[in-house]
Amino acid sequence: MHGVAAMAKREHIPVMLNEAMAGLAVRAGGRYLDGTFGRGGHAEVLLARLGQQGRLLLMDRDPQAIVVAHQRFAADPRVVIRHGNFADLGEWDAAAEGLDGVLLDLGISSPQLDEGGRGFSFQTDAPLDMRMDPSCGESAADFLARASEKEIAEVLWRYGEERMSRRIARVIVGSREQGRPFTGTRELADAVAQVVRYRIPGRHPATRTFQALRIQVNGELESIQRGLLAACQCLKPGSRLVVISFHSLEDRIVKQFMRGPQAPRVSRGLPAPEVPESPLRVMGKQRLDLIAVVLLLPAMMSSAIAVVWARNENRELFIQLTRLQNHRDQLNIEFGRLELEQATWADPAHIEAIARSQLGMISPDPAQVRVVRQ
Repeated sequence: MHGVAAMAKREHIPVMLNEAMAGLAVRAGGRYLDGTFGRGGHAEVLLARLGQQGRLLLMDRDPQAIVVAHQRFAADPRVVIRHGNFADLGEWDAAAEGLDGVLLDLGISSPQLDEGGRGFSFQTDAPLDMRMDPSCGESAADFLARASEKEIAEVLWRYGEERMSRRIARVIVGSREQGRPFTGTRELADAVAQVVRYRIPGRHPATRTFQALRIQVNGELESIQRGLLAACQCLKPGSRLVVISFHSLEDRIVKQFMRGPQAPRVSRGLPAPEVPESPLRVMGKQRLDLIAVVLLLPAMMSSAIAVVWARNENRELFIQLTRLQNHRDQLNIEFGRLELEQATWADPAHIEAIARSQLGMISPDPAQVRVVRQ
C-alpha cells in the first residue's frame, strides 16, 4: 500500500483528544464542524458520539487530507466533506445553517511533516514548497525568489521570532543575486545553520526560519483571525468553540479573540467608549507538555475552550468591532514599517543604493574628480 492510501491506515494520535471532546460537550443530535480534519483522529471519536440525526462537517485545506476523509467517512450519511480553508467556513452553506460546535487544531500536522516531499521539514531534502494546499498560492521557494531582503527579514522576525533574521535574509538574497536561489529544504537549512551560531539543545537552528516561511506561505495567522470570526457567525447560542494552538503566535490570537474587543486607552477625564460584550465565555483552558518526536523538542500545547452565549445582535457588533481592531493592528504594523524606512532615508549608504539601482548612477573615477577651492 502506497501514498495517501497508506497514510489513511497509518496510526495517527490526535492531540488532546479527551480535552477537545469534553470541551465540545457533544450532543447526539448536534451539528459539528472539524475545520482541520488532518487524518481524522478527532473526527472519528466525534462521529462515534453522534446519533443518526447528528451531522459532522469535515474540512481541510490539504487535498491529501480530503482524500483520506473520503476514504474513511464518505460512506457515512451523517458526514459532509469540503476541501477548503477553515477561514472560509462561513461561505459553506452546510456550516451557515448553524453549528453546535466547531473544532480547530491549528498549525501543521504530523503527517505533513512526515511527508518529505512537501518541503515542511529539513530532515529530508525536498523541494522548498511548504504549501498546505499545493494547488494555490506561491511556494516558499517562489517567495524567497521574489521578496526583498527587508521583507524576508520581517517575515523571519515576525513569524519565527528569529534574532538573526537580517543576516539570514542577507544570505538568501546574496545567493539569489549570484544566480543560486534556494529551491531545496536541505540547502536552505544548511545555509541558515551557518548563520545561526547559537544552539538550543534538540532544536535545529533552521527551525524558526522554516516556521516563519510556512506561516507566511500559508497565511496561517490571517486564516486564524478570519476562521474565528466565521465560526462565531455560524455557531448557535449555547454552542462550543474548541481551539488547540501550538505556539505563542497562534495562542495570542485565540486568547485575544475569546477575551473580546478591549476598550482603547483614553485621556484622563474623558469618558471611555462603550465596547460590546464578548459573545464568548471561556469555559476552561488546558496545558500539556508534549514531546514532538519529529521536531525533537519539547513543545507547549494549549487549548482554549469557550461557549457562545450572547444574543445575535451582540454577536454582530462583536464581529464588526473585532474586524476593525484587526485592521487597526495591520495599519499599526504598516506605520511602523514606514517609520523604519523613513529613518533610513538620511543614511548615505541608502541614498547611494537608490541612486545606483533606480537612477543608474555610478561613482566617478577618482582620476576624473577635480577639487575646486575658492
